[in-house]
Amino acid sequence: MKQVVIENPVLNSPFEEPKRHFRFTEDGITDETVEARRVSQYFVPIPRPKKKSAKQLSFETEWTADRVEENKDINRIRERVAIWRKGGYVGITKTTARLLEYWKREGRERRLFFCQIEALETAIWITEVAPKYGEAWVENLLRDKNAQSNPLLYRIAFKMATGSGKTVVMAMLIAWQALNKIANSQDARFSDAFLIVAPGITIRDRLRVLLPNDPQNYYKQHDIVPSDLLPELDKAKFVITNFHAFKQRERQQANKLTRQLLRSNDRSNDRSNDLSRYYHENPFIETPDQMARRVCRELGNKKNIIVINDEAHHCYRRKPEGTEEEETLKGDERKEAEQRDEEARVWISGIEAVKAKLGVKVVYDLSATPFFLRGSGYAEGTLFPWVVSDFSLIDAIESGIVKVPRVPVADDSMAGEQPTYRDLWLRIREQLPRKGRKTEDASGGAIVIPPELEGALQSLYSNYEKKFKQWEENKEARERGLTPPVFIVVCNNTNVSKMVFDYIAGWEKTLAPGPSSDGRGEQKIPVPGKLALFSNVEGGRWLSRPNTILIDSQQLESGEGMSDEFKKMAAVEIEEFKEEYRARFPGRDADSLTDEDILREVMNTVGKPGKLGENIRCVVSVSMLTEGWDANTVTHILGVRAFGTQLLCEQVVGRGLRRRSYAVNAEGMFDAEYAEVYGVPFSFIPSAGSEKDPKPGPTPTRVRALEDRLEREIQFPRVIGYRYKFESEKLTAHFTNDSKMVLSTADLPTRTEMQSIIGESSYHDLYGLKEKRLNTVDFHLASLMMGKYFSEDGQTRPWLFPQLLNAAREWREKYLICKDNAFSQMVLVTAFAHNAAEKIYQAITGSAPSAALSQGEKEKRLLPILRPYDALGSTRYVDFDTARDVYRTRPDKSHISHVVLDSNWEAKLAEIFDDEMEEVIHYAKNFQLGFTIPYTFNGQEKAYLPDYLLHVDDGHGKDDLLNLILEVSGEARKDKAAKVEAARNLWIPAINNHGGFGRWAFLEIVDPWDAKETIRAFLQGKNADGVAPMWRND
Repeated sequence: MKQVVIENPVLNSPFEEPKRHFRFTEDGITDETVEARRVSQYFVPIPRPKKKSAKQLSFETEWTADRVEENKDINRIRERVAIWRKGGYVGITKTTARLLEYWKREGRERRLFFCQIEALETAIWITEVAPKYGEAWVENLLRDKNAQSNPLLYRIAFKMATGSGKTVVMAMLIAWQALNKIANSQDARFSDAFLIVAPGITIRDRLRVLLPNDPQNYYKQHDIVPSDLLPELDKAKFVITNFHAFKQRERQQANKLTRQLLRSNDRSNDRSNDLSRYYHENPFIETPDQMARRVCRELGNKKNIIVINDEAHHCYRRKPEGTEEEETLKGDERKEAEQRDEEARVWISGIEAVKAKLGVKVVYDLSATPFFLRGSGYAEGTLFPWVVSDFSLIDAIESGIVKVPRVPVADDSMAGEQPTYRDLWLRIREQLPRKGRKTEDASGGAIVIPPELEGALQSLYSNYEKKFKQWEENKEARERGLTPPVFIVVCNNTNVSKMVFDYIAGWEKTLAPGPSSDGRGEQKIPVPGKLALFSNVEGGRWLSRPNTILIDSQQLESGEGMSDEFKKMAAVEIEEFKEEYRARFPGRDADSLTDEDILREVMNTVGKPGKLGENIRCVVSVSMLTEGWDANTVTHILGVRAFGTQLLCEQVVGRGLRRRSYAVNAEGMFDAEYAEVYGVPFSFIPSAGSEKDPKPGPTPTRVRALEDRLEREIQFPRVIGYRYKFESEKLTAHFTNDSKMVLSTADLPTRTEMQSIIGESSYHDLYGLKEKRLNTVDFHLASLMMGKYFSEDGQTRPWLFPQLLNAAREWREKYLICKDNAFSQMVLVTAFAHNAAEKIYQAITGSAPSAALSQGEKEKRLLPILRPYDALGSTRYVDFDTARDVYRTRPDKSHISHVVLDSNWEAKLAEIFDDEMEEVIHYAKNFQLGFTIPYTFNGQEKAYLPDYLLHVDDGHGKDDLLNLILEVSGEARKDKAAKVEAARNLWIPAINNHGGFGRWAFLEIVDPWDAKETIRAFLQGKNADGVAPMWRND
C-alpha cells in the first residue's frame, strides 16, 4: 500500500465545533476529508497471540477501520447536548446561564476551546437539564455502568486530549458547581466543597491554580468567572492532594517485637479469616475513617462533596476475575502491573472512605486516556464505560490544539516491516542492561550502546540541532522569554537511563588506578557527552548549569525518598543545582532542601523563563515522564522501552504535544506545530521526514503591569449601575406606557399536570404564591427599591418607605397586566421583582422615556452603584499573553509593558502619548483591564469598554491630575452613540458627584491622526474636532 502523507493536518478552528475530519479505512488513515464531525470512536484492544515467532517484530498498535468501534452512548449524549445548545440552553439556573454566556461571549482575549465548553455543556446537561426534560436514561445508564465497575461511587468521565486544557475545565466545573451552590444553598444538585486528587506531587502542586486565592488562579488568568463573582468563589472549600495521601499511615510507634506479638495474637483470635477486618483493626494503622478525616480536614463540616480526579485512568477497582492476558505477564511487566493495580486500589479505596465519612455527590474524572490499564483485570485499553464526553487526540490534532506527533514511516534499512527507529525497542532490548542486574562500571572505558540506539540518538539529534539553531537565530523570541527546545528520552530502568545519560551528557573517566598524586584517591576527569548541545562537560569541567538532567519520575512523584542508587548516579548534577539555587536565592538555605526537592523543581520548571529548569535542553527519564508535565518546548521524543498498545504510546507522546504558540492565522485557525518521535510505534498522522526550512510560529508577548513602574498606576471605580440621591423628601412617580409589565403563563407555567404509567393524575400549581396577599407584593417591591436605590454606605432612609409603597401599589394596580392564568403575586418571583422595581424607579427618577419631571426632581443627584467587595480597579492586575501586535510603552509613561494593537492608529496614539504630549502623564490601553461603563441598548444591559485611560495635567498640577477617558470613534453606529451618551451623561457625572475617585472627564476623538490637537483643545475648554463640549466637573 502506498504510504499516505498529510501535509497540513489542521482542518478545524479550535474555537468551533469540528466540521471536517480525515477518513479512516481498512488500511488506516487517509488524506481524504469528510465534511462532518468525527463520531466518537475507540480503539478496540485485541488480545495478543499466545505464541509469537521469535523473529516477529510487529506491534498490534495500528488504527484501522476494522479495529475501531463507535462509542454509541457518548455519541447519543453528544447529539442531545448539541440540540440543547442550538435551542438556547433552556432549563438551567440563572447562574449557569450567566457563566455560559460569559464563556462564549465575543471579544474574549483568552477564548475557550470548543472542547472545553462542550465538556461543561455535557456536565450541565446531565445535571440540570436531562432530569427535567425526560432524559432520565442518561443517569440510569451512568449508574448502571458504575455499578459494574465502581459500585460505591457515581463517576462521570471526560476524555480530553493532552494539551486541550483539562485544568481549565476543572476550574469551569468548580465555578459552575460552587457559584450555583452559593447562590442557592438549598439546591442539592450542587456543592461548594471540592476534593481534587492528582497522581503525583508535580500535578498536585500545579493544581494550586484552582484555589481562588492563588496569585495565578485560573479563574482570573483564563477569565472563567466574572470579576463581580470572584469574591463569591472564595467561600468554597478546597483540598488538593495526591492519591498517596490515601495510604493509611501508622498512628502508633512500637518496636518490632511488640508489633509481632500483637499481630500474632490478633491472627490467632481472628477465626473469621476476614483480612479486611483485621487490616482495619490493626492498632498501628489508621482506620479508613481516620484517614478520610485527615485528608479532608480543610473541608471542615462540609458534606456531599465533589471529587475531581486528574489523570483518572490511574483510579479504578480491579476486575476480580481478571483476563487471560494477565496470566502471561512475567518479570518486570508483572511487577509493573501489580504496582499499578496497588496504586489504583489505594486511590479508589481512598475516595470510597471519603464518601463513607463525608458523602460524595459525584466524581468527575478527567483524562486524555480514560482506559483500563494493564493489570486492571480488564483488557488493556478498554474505555471507562462512564465516559460522557470525548475529544480525542486525533480531534485535537485536526483542530490544531496540540502538536502533531511525527513518527518514522520509511527508511533505507529494509530490515523488518517497520522503519528501524519506529519499533526500536524490539531491535535493542536484548542488548540493554536489565533492571537490578549488576552491570560493568563504564567509568573506565567508553560508553558503548547498541548501534540502533546510537543511530536513533544521532539521527533525532541532528534534527534537534536545526530546531536549536532556529531558536538561537530568533532573537526577538528569546527576548520575549522563549526557552530552548527540549529533547526527552524515556527509558525502562535506571541502568539503561544511566547508560543513555552518560552517552548524551558526559561521564567520568579514571586515568590511572590507585591514589592520585595529591593523595585524594583515584584521578578522574570528565569526558564530554557525544551530543554537543546536551553535554554537561565543557573545557574539561562539569558545567555549573547542566544542559541535561537525569530524572527518576516515579520516585519523584510518590513524594518518597529516591533510592541511594539513583542519588549516586545523579550526585554531580544534584550538587550543581544546589549551587545554582544558592546563587539565585541568596540567603536561602539550600542545604535544607532535599535532593528530591531540587530535582523536582528543575523538572517542573523545564521551559519556564527565570526558573531553575529554564536552560535544560535534554531530559533523560527513568520510567515515563509524569502526566501533567507540561513543558511546551518539547520538540523531540525518544522511547527506549516497551510499547504494547496505543494507550501507552499516547501517554508517552503526550508529554511533547503542548503547543508553543496559540496565535491564530488569517483563517482563524492554528498553524501546525510538530513533535518528532522515535521509538514509539504511534499511529496517527504519517509524515515523511522533517520540514526543510521550518519557520517558528508566532511567539506570544507577555503584557503585564511592571512593579518598577508602580508610580504610573491608574486606578478606576468599578461601576455596575446608577442611582439617584434625592435631596427632597418628596418622591413622585410619573408612570407611562413604558412602565407597563405583562405577565402570562408563557413566562411561568401556573399549572402542571403530572401522570404516572398507572394510577390517577395530579396537578401542581403556584397556589403557594397566589395565596400571598397583594399588600405583600407592594411591600416586597418597596423594600427592594429601598435597598437597591435608596441606601448609601449601608444606610437607608426609612422615612421614604411609605412613598415607595404608594408608588409600588399604584404601579401594580394600573400598570401590571396579567394574561391567561397569570396573577399579580407572580411578581414575587425574583427576576420579575427586579424588573418591576426598575420600572417603578425609572418612573420616580424621570429616566423613563416620556416621563415629565417635576420641579422638586431638580434636586436629585446622580450617583454610581459600585461593585460590591471590588469597587476599585487598577492597572496593577494586568498580566496576560497575546499574539497580537504590540507597542512597547515608555517606562516613565505607562504602568503596563505594552499596548495591544487592534489597528494602525493605536500605535500612533501610543507614540503621541509617549513622545509628543507632556500633558499626558500616564496612560493605559483598556485591554484586559476590566474597566467598563454600563449602558442600556435596545432594552438590554450591556458593558462598554472605552479605548484608553489617561492621567492628564490640565492646569491643576501633578497632585490633582484629571482622569480622562478616551474613545476613538470608528464608523458611526447606533450602539456607539448609546455608549458615548452613557459615558458622558451617566458615568462621568455619577463618579464626579461621588467625589471619592478624583476628577473625571470623557473625550471622543473622531480623527486619531489629529488626537494631539483634539486633546489640547479639549483641555482648553474648546469644542474638539466637531465634537460637542464634553462633560467636566472641575
